[in-house]
Amino acid sequence: MNENTFSRVTTNVETQDKPATHVPTLYLCATPIGNLEDMTYRAVRVLGAVELIAAEDTRHTRQLLTHFDIHTRLTSYHEHNKFEKGPELIAWMQEGHDLACVSDAGLPGICDPGSHLAQLAVEAGLTVTPLPGANAGLSALICSGLDTMRFTFVGFLPKTAKKAQETLEEIKSRTDTLIFYEAPHHLRKTLATLTEILGGNRQAALGRELTKRFEEFQRGTLAELVAFYETHEPRGEYVIVVAGCGEEDVVPVDDKPTDPKALYEYYLAEGLPKKEAMRAAAKDLGISRREVYNMLLE
Repeated sequence: MNENTFSRVTTNVETQDKPATHVPTLYLCATPIGNLEDMTYRAVRVLGAVELIAAEDTRHTRQLLTHFDIHTRLTSYHEHNKFEKGPELIAWMQEGHDLACVSDAGLPGICDPGSHLAQLAVEAGLTVTPLPGANAGLSALICSGLDTMRFTFVGFLPKTAKKAQETLEEIKSRTDTLIFYEAPHHLRKTLATLTEILGGNRQAALGRELTKRFEEFQRGTLAELVAFYETHEPRGEYVIVVAGCGEEDVVPVDDKPTDPKALYEYYLAEGLPKKEAMRAAAKDLGISRREVYNMLLE
């Protein structure tokens, strides 16, 4: 977008007397993922000019606005009120108002309710435009050292173990790089699940606290990362970047042992922790983990 076009677009939010042909605009505004300098000049300018900002957490966003001396009115718009609040915001925009939507960090619409508001705005014939900026998934991807030509953004895995396994089974054969989000208190469990289903030899990179003071990357195979976090406490929000499926990752079912002990040892060699190896063996054999455990004791 050149400077002349930018001036024309931002006129919508910089003048109180809008032309009769004015189409209200929903601005999807990126906010810092860590460092406040992630904020763009354009985002600061537009947030200061719109009449209203829909924020995932108004207290968090108010701190951001205070830092940049922005005094625009805030309204709460989040996962738990989006079905009620979304139509209200669209109706307000249809009266001729421009609206900015922000999430707590990064681009609104990525793993947050901003996507729902964008859908409503498009359906209503309103203008939807991005104010680009920081994004945790892409930031981790370009620093991962893994292939960036093709990738799949998965985000947070489903909360239930069954649904998470189903998701991973669906994507485990993809050759493109996979991007996941995870909270620190779930990281160990998620890494173990990734290792079990995708294979412990997959190369991966974990980025935490991106653009913040304690930004850190850990790189290695999934099995090595599982071992690392057995002795290191996960801290901060994580992006997990995993290499796509290669020929070496495809193991024919017929090549797997059928004896419980041999199958258990096979998964240990793949890098799984003992409990996860037992669970994987039980799943393949269609029996309970307790039965595998008893067979190992024998």
